[in-house]
Amino acid sequence: MDLVIRGARVVDGTGDASYRADVGVTDGRITAISRSGEGGERLTGRRVLDAAGLALSPGFIDMHAHSDLALLRDPDHSAKAAQGVTLEVLGQDGLSYAPVDDRTLAEVRKAITGWNGDGSDIDFDWRSVGEYLDRLDRSHGGRGIAVNAAYLIPQGTVRMFAVGWDDRGASPEELARMKQLVAEGMEQGAVGMSSGLTYTPGMYADDAELTELCRVVASYGGYYCPHHRSYGAGALEAYEEMVGLTRAAGCALHLAHATMNFGVNKGRAPELLTLLDEALDAGADISLDTYPYTPGCTTLVALLPSWASEGGPEAVTARLRDDETAEKIRHHLEVIGSDGCHGVPMDWDTIEISGVADPALADFVGRRLDGWTTARRLLLDDRLGSTILQHVGHEENVRAIMRHHVHTGGSDGILQGVKPHPRAYGTFPHYLGHYARELGVLSLEETVHHLTGRPAARLRLGDRGHVREGYRADLVLFDPDTVAAGSTFEAPRTLPTGIPHVLIDGRFVIEDGKRTDVLAGRAIRRT
Repeated sequence: MDLVIRGARVVDGTGDASYRADVGVTDGRITAISRSGEGGERLTGRRVLDAAGLALSPGFIDMHAHSDLALLRDPDHSAKAAQGVTLEVLGQDGLSYAPVDDRTLAEVRKAITGWNGDGSDIDFDWRSVGEYLDRLDRSHGGRGIAVNAAYLIPQGTVRMFAVGWDDRGASPEELARMKQLVAEGMEQGAVGMSSGLTYTPGMYADDAELTELCRVVASYGGYYCPHHRSYGAGALEAYEEMVGLTRAAGCALHLAHATMNFGVNKGRAPELLTLLDEALDAGADISLDTYPYTPGCTTLVALLPSWASEGGPEAVTARLRDDETAEKIRHHLEVIGSDGCHGVPMDWDTIEISGVADPALADFVGRRLDGWTTARRLLLDDRLGSTILQHVGHEENVRAIMRHHVHTGGSDGILQGVKPHPRAYGTFPHYLGHYARELGVLSLEETVHHLTGRPAARLRLGDRGHVREGYRADLVLFDPDTVAAGSTFEAPRTLPTGIPHVLIDGRFVIEDGKRTDVLAGRAIRRT
């Protein structure tokens, strides 16, 4: 065999009890598992790695990633590779870079500068979903990308392409065009469709429109991944809307960063879980992902009311410059509760600036906003490119939701900015170290199942997500006694500890705790 991992504690991704074994790898696949103490033969190979004291698990699957451009610009990508992530799901929250035409590409680049940068360092030589996936495969001189990547068709981008930025229903012709774009994306390898229903222009779609698009997704065996219409006031109603919509469409549902935030939802996670359990018992196909932290992260401009964002970035800027309109925006934010801020009146003290597009504004990073006047000035000066941390979560909700049997892990990691959310660099070791080992919220076996086998099942990956003979050798070796997130809110780009080895297709991406030059990642297409 090419490699034998000797004497590891195998945590196989099923949730079953771990066991000691030698695991053999040949040509990028697991070719033998010999259990210690059960009469199994001792495996031999060209290389033998002593795994005494280490756990061996499948590679972690990040079900909610914002590495759409990071994988193209950064061959190292240790933010995810060092965590043991071997697969990321891109195209999240209804906004990404395919399918597009020239106009749509220019608009979406401006709209999500805060997530991914403005892309001035990227050659956008693709327009379709298939061309984007091909670009991932031939990145970095044809060597590939740091970790594997799957893609969701972004519904907001599709609406931008076919309808534009108007707050109105789609015409029959426009709806037909959107359905065609979704079908083409699925045929080209996307695993499903995402939405950002607190982001423009995706939020302008009504349930009938979304249901029609979900029917297309379902016909290809994909799933719908909505950032739904509210995580604050009306959160339960928003979850219920998504459950009903996908059941009507016959489409699998995966709820993105399924949190219950803001003061109105403190302690209300059991109500959400009851809603999901009732739907599951009735036959619904539902899963969800969360990150193991309380604050959220988004762009500052996303907090504005939807009417202020109609027409796209240039229209937003014009409204912010107009004093009378800016005062109406302030009133919606601070008094009424903007739909961009989940229907909750703004508490500016919860908003911390995590990144700016203009380096000249770096002094804002790490500061809490002191009111609308400062926020308005920053939005204009930074050309809508600022990112924020929003300190509105509740620990009891986080723990309750992560225990649920359809839960998976997703970092929602935004890699831009001087002070990004630590979830970008720490989600998976934080689950293993803090929530499994220190708090015992889940056992080690349960935690690994949530991060590997369960998301692989949602993605319909027939040869990933388990330590099993014949499966891809996407593997992580970690020390269950020391694994921990290094990233903190003060030092968010610190790499984790206790993860010495990560393999993708049997090749070492992390070896002895250091990033190698291996680029084993590829686009994972729906089959």
